[in-house]
Amino acid sequence: LTGTSREQRAFQYLLAHAIPGDPHHILQTFDQWCYHCEHLSCVGPDKGRIVERVLLERAPLRVLELGTYCGYGTVLLAQGLPPGARLYTIEGDPRHAAVAEKVIRLAGFSEQTVELIVGPSEEVIPCLREKHGLMKADLVFMDHWKRCYLRDLQLLESHQLLAEGATILADNVLFPGAPHFLQYAKICGKYHCKVHRTSLEY
Repeated sequence: LTGTSREQRAFQYLLAHAIPGDPHHILQTFDQWCYHCEHLSCVGPDKGRIVERVLLERAPLRVLELGTYCGYGTVLLAQGLPPGARLYTIEGDPRHAAVAEKVIRLAGFSEQTVELIVGPSEEVIPCLREKHGLMKADLVFMDHWKRCYLRDLQLLESHQLLAEGATILADNVLFPGAPHFLQYAKICGKYHCKVHRTSLEY
């Protein structure tokens, strides 16, 4: 009725209530909107703690996020990066990317820290090295279309974009589910797999 999307309405709420330059408060304000106003399929605080723990354990210098959406996961990742690290995030929907760009900058992250790349992941991944300077990713966070998880993991492998000992963190592999991705990760012999049991966001 308003002519604006849920994502745009969430951003307007952030502008009105969040503290600019405070990533933690940006995420808290997002959570308040999603709990009390409209549901958005962001990572959310429960699964967010798993992401924070992995970042703390791994201290990755080069991080790749597949599926920026509104920028919630991007801000979550960026605030946990060690000094000098860089985050590349890919979003296929230009409308979502437009909102995410504003959220990321509102949280205080510059283009030197977070680079938002707009385009289909299968087209962007092969260009990451030459066009965007990502040589190898230490951590990959997958939170885009579940049917693309396996394809994009194999694209990262074939273009040698995974660092030695890289961590792949994939959201919602049980529900809605990414069974082919899970099967490949378990039987291909390249990965040690761990499933984190948690609830759906909000």
